[in-house]
Amino acid sequence: MKPILIGTPFTVMENPYGLHNYFGWPTVARTRDGRIVAAASGYRLNHVCPFGKAVIAWGNAEGTKFTPPTPIIDTHLDDRDAGLCPFGESGLILTSFNNTRAFQRVNGASPTYSNAYLDKVDDQTEAAQLGSTFRVSYDNGFTWGPLCISPITSPHGPVELSDGTILWVGRRFSSADAQLDDDRVEAHKLDPATGKMTFLGAIENIDLGGRTPLSCEPHAIELEPGHILCHIRVQGGGRPLFTTYQSESFDGGVTWSAPRPILDDLGGAPAHLYKLPDGRLFSVYGYREVPYGIKVMFSDDGGKNWDTGHTLYVNPYTADLGYPASIALDDGSCLTVFYAHPDGEEKPAKILGQIWKIEE
Repeated sequence: MKPILIGTPFTVMENPYGLHNYFGWPTVARTRDGRIVAAASGYRLNHVCPFGKAVIAWGNAEGTKFTPPTPIIDTHLDDRDAGLCPFGESGLILTSFNNTRAFQRVNGASPTYSNAYLDKVDDQTEAAQLGSTFRVSYDNGFTWGPLCISPITSPHGPVELSDGTILWVGRRFSSADAQLDDDRVEAHKLDPATGKMTFLGAIENIDLGGRTPLSCEPHAIELEPGHILCHIRVQGGGRPLFTTYQSESFDGGVTWSAPRPILDDLGGAPAHLYKLPDGRLFSVYGYREVPYGIKVMFSDDGGKNWDTGHTLYVNPYTADLGYPASIALDDGSCLTVFYAHPDGEEKPAKILGQIWKIEE
């Protein structure tokens, strides 16, 4: 299998007429009524800033044009990655996370401007809104429930299993985006009606000769009832490492296999898995070595083996790109969305889309 590109990359989200025109970390999904919806963190100044909002935009049937993005999660803090999970007859979950005011002051863009805003956020507000956040809709995204907090975070959010369980595999939330002493990737069951999270199991950390790299930003899908496949971003551990590992569960997320690498040490991450109607799999991921871009790997044996390194997009400017996610379109082609700086590193990042098909 290999990807054949259809057309060129196109803009899914941007805000060209405003100062707040940086968008990143998207997800794309199809709601239960058949519509295409994309989510991202938008209306930002830069990679870190307090003005980020988790937004959604609705696509046409071909996945080539989208509405202007609308904020759904807009806390007083920096709302980042946006995930989507359709469920039930008309349910939709939007996920995000944020960081502390202190983190944003140290790492944010335009300090004078940003800090003037942060000065207006008090301790009580930060305590109430800080965390891995989500909101739930029961009418396919028209109206939304209250803000809820999760103990784990992942870029693309949870997934509905064949028995109706909402399974969320994510890294334990870190308010300063730093590696924790008890860092790990965990699986939880989410009750969308109450927002309650129930711990199921954890994926063991990786040991690289006595060093523990950071395991984060996982994405999981169900292959068969009870059989869950998960791709995990892994980095650090005392050596150049930015890659994807794989773990599996055969009991719905309670126990997990030891993670194994499926890409080279600098092969790329984070990944988003997709299962085609015929059972074949593909996983899209960001590649942050020259030439920077978005890649896809394929498996026709349930993830035992992967054909890696196929290119969907190349960017000559910057490694600040990635977080792709995909859906299948009605004509059998695929839409992958991701973030990148298509007009040069000095220009704000946009959410882009690329249509492609699989050639045998």
